[in-house]
Amino acid sequence: MSAQQPPPPHRPHTPGAPAGPGVPWGFAQPQPREVTPGYRRQAAILTWSAIVVGALMAVALVVSVVFLVRADQDTRNAAYGYLALVLWVGIAAGIPVLLALAITGARMRRRVREQQG
Repeated sequence: MSAQQPPPPHRPHTPGAPAGPGVPWGFAQPQPREVTPGYRRQAAILTWSAIVVGALMAVALVVSVVFLVRADQDTRNAAYGYLALVLWVGIAAGIPVLLALAITGARMRRRVREQQG
């Protein structure tokens, strides 16, 4: 083994920054970018997409209940029960899509409103 000590850990130094810990000198909070017409258009598209997906899911729920009632009335219509199950799977698969569209659209619309007012 060598009697030499290992070098101290490297601490990068930013020019113009104080050497001690804490916030570097010259740090500024990032400013939000300007809301462009394309951003507004995307916000509107996402919002309306969420509305359309939600409406389709509501219609699918009503149709699935109608299918279940029809399947329950007669054993020859048992296939309607399976169609109702397929619709429920579609609704369950659509919930994350609906949430993604609605949350993103709402955040974008809020940012557009804050920028305007």
